[in-house]
Amino acid sequence: MSSRRMTIATGSLLTASFSAVMIFSFSAGADDEGPMSGKGGKAVDKAPSGVELTTLLPEKIEVDNSSQETAITATVKNGGTKDSGEIRLLVVGFDGLSVKGVEGCAEIAEKDLPEGSNSGFACAIDNLAAGKSKSYAVDATFDLKKEGKICLPVQDADGKKTFWQQGPVPFGANNPSPNAPATPLLLGTDNSPVTPGSDKAGGNKSGGKELPKTGPADRILPLGAVGAALISAGAAGLWWTQRRPQRSGS
Repeated sequence: MSSRRMTIATGSLLTASFSAVMIFSFSAGADDEGPMSGKGGKAVDKAPSGVELTTLLPEKIEVDNSSQETAITATVKNGGTKDSGEIRLLVVGFDGLSVKGVEGCAEIAEKDLPEGSNSGFACAIDNLAAGKSKSYAVDATFDLKKEGKICLPVQDADGKKTFWQQGPVPFGANNPSPNAPATPLLLGTDNSPVTPGSDKAGGNKSGGKELPKTGPADRILPLGAVGAALISAGAAGLWWTQRRPQRSGS
């Protein structure tokens, strides 16, 4: 009788262990967004010796066509040989892409947002060890009737220096499908806005502001090419290297 009980107990433990492994494996795979990319990024100010900071964004995201919700993973990486010390990552949204929340990060007040942006969060990092990375879950919405961009600057703790800035880089689709459950968007692709029933891609012509173009000759320029303006974000600021759009009289 005792031997039988031992056999049953051993079998139960093995089953539980197998189930735990299966659940862990599934959870790890469920969070995988696919390949990540540093597209649209460039070093700005010189980082401390031995520190090499960069960021990564998923190459593809999907936007729910009914709720406009999407999830983005923002990663900051220290590819150098020395620890970073205190730094911070900013996650900033533009045009049709609005950042609604970043896990563990503080929202930037509207009055302190960089010009042209609609939302942003600041993520304080005490230290990023050499060869390590840190990822943040970003909740966002994307209005498919507009173009949309995201920007990831990496700064020192007080915002006086920007060691790296990815973007503003667009997410978009050349041929959005407004009647499908979700629309896949690719990093580095200008969105071609479209509304149900329309036969042409283009900006929203029914009132409102005309959306700025995002080609290489317009809004997005190599960092440092046109100078920078320091914009306060709490106690610090964001070095902005984007040319102001030229507006015609309206």
